[in-house]
Amino acid sequence: MPERLQLAAQSEAETINFKEEDVYDRLMEMTKGRGPDRCIDAVGCEAHGSGSFDSVLDKAKATVMLATDRAHVIRQTITCCRKQGTISVPGVYVGMIDKFPFGPAMNKGLTIRMGQTHVQRYLQPLLEKIEEGEIDPSFIITHRRALEDGPEMYKTFRDKEDGCIKVVLKP
Repeated sequence: MPERLQLAAQSEAETINFKEEDVYDRLMEMTKGRGPDRCIDAVGCEAHGSGSFDSVLDKAKATVMLATDRAHVIRQTITCCRKQGTISVPGVYVGMIDKFPFGPAMNKGLTIRMGQTHVQRYLQPLLEKIEEGEIDPSFIITHRRALEDGPEMYKTFRDKEDGCIKVVLKP
């Protein structure tokens, strides 16, 4: 099981490995054909869907600079989300999305909420909760390194090597 799925499972989240089963079919099974009330695209333009025609096309277009974003996940959330459901997109997109299923989103009456996370707004209250012991985020840290190792560790994180999920750099 990939590290990220293990992390989700440890948090008692139900996980679906898109490499092993069809996400749409599994979600329909889990919701008795209705679809989830809410879907989250936390991946954004770096989605790595595998096997589906649209994910292969997205990757090919990005490779030859005909597109900037791989929108497989946002398309999938629109397909999976129930009528009148809500899609949240904290994942980052940087350009134009090709083959965006606007008609299905509109006909389902979906609410789509998106935007960059307001880090400055939430940073202080979250740090206070960590300092008071209400939240312990240490479970997510997989690597601790010196500040000068930053460029190397970014590559490790980017390339999903060595089980890297979160790196803490110390000056």
